[in-house]
Amino acid sequence: MNYWLIKTEPETFSWEDLVKLGKSMWDGVRNYQARNNLRQMKKGDLLLFYHSGKDSGIVGLAEVVKEHYPDPTAIEGDWSVVEIKPVLKFYRQITLAEIKKHPFLKKMVLVNISRLSVQPVTANEYNIIIELEGK
Repeated sequence: MNYWLIKTEPETFSWEDLVKLGKSMWDGVRNYQARNNLRQMKKGDLLLFYHSGKDSGIVGLAEVVKEHYPDPTAIEGDWSVVEIKPVLKFYRQITLAEIKKHPFLKKMVLVNISRLSVQPVTANEYNIIIELEGK
């Protein structure tokens, strides 16, 4: 199993939106590195669901339910989507500030390549995030 972090602005698509839908296509990615990360995702991989913007942080855990296929929203180019479903709403949000301060999370892609919307997370980083969340 692999772990990932996916970023979204809550005004565009929030954790609550995903929960209401039950599952959703993760579309609109227009960065080659992020697209390549989508293409590496496998069914069952876990995703840290991150709200970006003013109140940035990880708010929940989702799962890949369908592996990559062509993005039907793309007018041109070679873009991909995956389908995801919610697994768990976090008891509390793990803030970006908290992640940046943690000594074992300073090497996370989130801290070092902050604009990347789909990024890998190591098993160790994932486990630390889950511990921080408290469930």
